[in-house]
Parts: sequence; C-alpha cells; structure tokens
Amino acid sequence: MIKAIIFDLDGTLLDTSKDIGYVLDQTLEEFGLPLIDIDEVKKMVGGGSENLIRKAIKNAPVEFEKIHAAFVAKYAQNDNDLTSLYEKEDEVLKKFADSGIKLCLLTNKPHAATMAVFEKFLSEFGFCEVLGQTEYYRVKPDPSSTFAILKKIGIECSECVFVGDGETDCLTAKNVGMRCISVLWGYRSREELALAGATEFAENWEELGRKILENNI
Repeated sequence: MIKAIIFDLDGTLLDTSKDIGYVLDQTLEEFGLPLIDIDEVKKMVGGGSENLIRKAIKNAPVEFEKIHAAFVAKYAQNDNDLTSLYEKEDEVLKKFADSGIKLCLLTNKPHAATMAVFEKFLSEFGFCEVLGQTEYYRVKPDPSSTFAILKKIGIECSECVFVGDGETDCLTAKNVGMRCISVLWGYRSREELALAGATEFAENWEELGRKILENNI
C-alpha cells in the first residue's frame, strides 16, 4: 500500500522551464555570455543551480561563484509568471490527498526559490513536507534528504513511491531502495530515463493517478 509520495518539482509538479530560462538568460547577459535556447535549458535542469550554471557557462573564463550567486538572487526575486501546473494535475493531487496519501516535495532547486514557487502554485494541495537545496543535505541523487523526509513522516521506503522526470530521480530512488515512477511530461525522454535505470513510466497525470491509487483499493 502506498502511504506517501515524494515528488520532484521542476518538470514533474511544475513546468518551470520558461522561468528558469528567463532568469538564466538575464544572468548570462549581465556577464556578457551567450544566451541559451529553451530546449537546451530543459536538458540542463535537474542537478541543482550550481550544476545548471556550470553547464550554461561551459568553459568560459569567468568567475563561477559570482554568476551562480547572481542567478540564485535573481531567481529568488522572480515572479514565476511563466510557470504552470500540468494538465489534470490539480485533480489527481486532490485525489491523492483525499485518499490519505502523504504528499512530499524534494528538489535540488534552492530552498528559498522552492518555497516561493510552492506557495504560488502548490500550497492548496496539502503537502506535508517541502524541501529544496540547503546546506544540511547533499543534492539528489544523494539519498540523505529522502531518508530524512521518510523519518520525519514516519513512513517506510516500501510504503512510498518517488515520482520524478529526471535521471537524478531514478538514481535517488535506487539509492534509497524505493519504487520510482518516471513521468514523461517533463524534461527527459523515455529513452534517456531508461538509460538511467527507469523501469516504470507514466505518460500523463491521469495514468500516474491510476498507477498509485490502484495499489490502495
């Protein structure tokens, strides 16, 4: 029986790619660096803000720390007007909550930015834990933050499923010993996810709902 779900954020719960791309371009422009196409931005999302900036600047002879700090500051102040939920997501999240499943959010996005976008789009759905990147845990796929969430909510890993759109989420679930459902509406293809070890997929939110709730009948 599934008693809890740990969700990734970017590309899973929210389509944040346009806002990330917008802020990234602002930052790169400030430092005189080439801008990045939105399709490339989607490929770069998932490993945390430091990883994103390293990929964006490539081998440019610039100060990484200054660019990263500028990006984090700009993103924290961003209004997230280009971000959105996915089709049928609100209906399925409400079904999960109504069934008694505990909803949790774990992302490599900096925690302040995570809380800003969470409050704007997801606060109504009854999430019991929300955790972004902090100094206390290493970013996914390190399992420490996932174990911390499980301990706090009092759920065994066998009673929880990890839901995400990226390779990082597959690896996190594997490192914890947890079932993972890889979603295909996000920023990675089925082939990319399969190469990372994904074996179970959901094409859309309705299919995700069926896969999880059918275990709880």
